[in-house]
Amino acid sequence: MTRSQLFRGPVLPDGETRDLYVVDGHVTYEKQAGAELVAEGWIVPGLVDAHCHIGLDADGAVGDDVSEKQAIADRDGGALLLRDCGSAADTSWIHDRDDLPRLIRAGRHIARTKRYIRNYAHEIEPEDLASYVAREAERGDGWVKLVGDWIERDAGDLTPSWTREALDGAMRAAHERGARVTAHVFGEDALPDLIGAGIDCIEHGTGLSQDLIDTMVANGVALVPTVKQLGNFPNYAEAGRGRFPAYADHMTALYESRRDTIGAAYDAGVAIYAGTDAGGVLPHGLIADEVIELRAYGLSAEDALGAASWRARTWLGLDDNLREGTTADFVVYDRDPLADLTVLREPHRVVLRGAVVA
Repeated sequence: MTRSQLFRGPVLPDGETRDLYVVDGHVTYEKQAGAELVAEGWIVPGLVDAHCHIGLDADGAVGDDVSEKQAIADRDGGALLLRDCGSAADTSWIHDRDDLPRLIRAGRHIARTKRYIRNYAHEIEPEDLASYVAREAERGDGWVKLVGDWIERDAGDLTPSWTREALDGAMRAAHERGARVTAHVFGEDALPDLIGAGIDCIEHGTGLSQDLIDTMVANGVALVPTVKQLGNFPNYAEAGRGRFPAYADHMTALYESRRDTIGAAYDAGVAIYAGTDAGGVLPHGLIADEVIELRAYGLSAEDALGAASWRARTWLGLDDNLREGTTADFVVYDRDPLADLTVLREPHRVVLRGAVVA
């Protein structure tokens, strides 16, 4: 007979104090005689890092041992569902590990030739975009990642990577295969064609304007602003200033306007989700810091936490937010995270698939 476990406290997002039991890896609120009390505190549906890179570091693909450490760092920080937003490594083996977070892979980045980080992406020309999107849609877990803009050497600044015609074909190829498309975009010029072609999500989004924000709301286009990553823009600007002064000035301007841009998207009703962009410059395990930083960008505490928990899980297809009979993926905290988001840095218990893993 399977021994049941008991967790007691307010269950977010509604905050009702309940006795939550775990039996055979699933949630039940029916009283279980003899259940072992494991923890008391605030119970939050498993956190989500909606933009990270398992299997990737600053130089490209890493081995499975490093990928495992990355996933564990995320898990121990409370992130139990990861959207891997582009990786040069095949990390599908993580699906077979019950002790590692649930992983939704976007396959490998797709970028223009010699216009992205070395060893990261398929580097191709626009006429091949649809076929590569089709390939990654079939290899991944329902997402494809494009690099929407990057430095173009002749221009010396960010320019769009793709033609509108190529993007139209790429969106058709993905959507016909049941996959959604997202894109890295720092600047302004790539956004109209990406959004107009029917993209599902924008990463970073520092170049958004009010008219594009309104279109995103109307079309249900999500935004993952990776606000911790945006803090690195001054470093990127200075690193490129010697060769690309226009780019450096542009990145500085995007940095200075970032809070107004993301705040305008939030105020307009764009669906915003939390993603750390871990795996390149940033280490894994920073989802708490990302949520805290979202609050500083103007999101309410509930919306900032929801962007990394119950709302994000629903958006990514796991509408399992601790209802009766759903999988027991949750984090317990000693204090109310909605009163003090910094408590997210100190999980009391992390429960994945019904097992206490941290």
